[in-house]
Amino acid sequence: MSAMRFFALTSAALPLIFFIPSFPAVAVEKDVIVEQADVNSSPKQHLDQLFAQLKRERDPDKASSIANEIRTEWNDSGSATVNLLMQWADKAIEEKRNPAALDFLDEAIALKPDYAESWNRRATLNFVMGNYRKSMSDIERVLDLEPRHFGALSGMAAILSNSGNDQLTLKAWERFLDVYPAERTAQEQVNTLSEKLAGNRT
Repeated sequence: MSAMRFFALTSAALPLIFFIPSFPAVAVEKDVIVEQADVNSSPKQHLDQLFAQLKRERDPDKASSIANEIRTEWNDSGSATVNLLMQWADKAIEEKRNPAALDFLDEAIALKPDYAESWNRRATLNFVMGNYRKSMSDIERVLDLEPRHFGALSGMAAILSNSGNDQLTLKAWERFLDVYPAERTAQEQVNTLSEKLAGNRT
């Protein structure tokens, strides 16, 4: 699977185009054990707990459920206005009205510049539109705000892969796996690139 395709599969913004849509809380089944969050914990504390679980989990299906919970947390900016702008952006993207979507995302960023997901959403849209330099700039801002953002890390890997820089692409995937170790496609990307780079050195 290509890095670009994996960017599409690991982020949560553009329905049907690039990012997986929002996910409701995933039900716990049979032997899938998800630690319950403290009802008194803040959203940040809850997110920290989910990331700790994601880093420990080695079963890909269980890890995917945790990742979906993280995406759900990311989709709430804490501002009704910003959330509405993000919804409008999603609808515009679905209707292929990319300039309008960019306007909505620009407004969301202006209203709440510390909300990482609006930058991530714009990074993805720029990627889809072929504006890789702008996409990378937005990705770097996402990672400044949330270094554990595995969607942004996969996007970075996709852009670096397109540029033919295998060494930096490998480093991006390694950063991804440090956050989300059970993701099989990321593991495959690391193995493939490691073997390719090792072969180039022989």
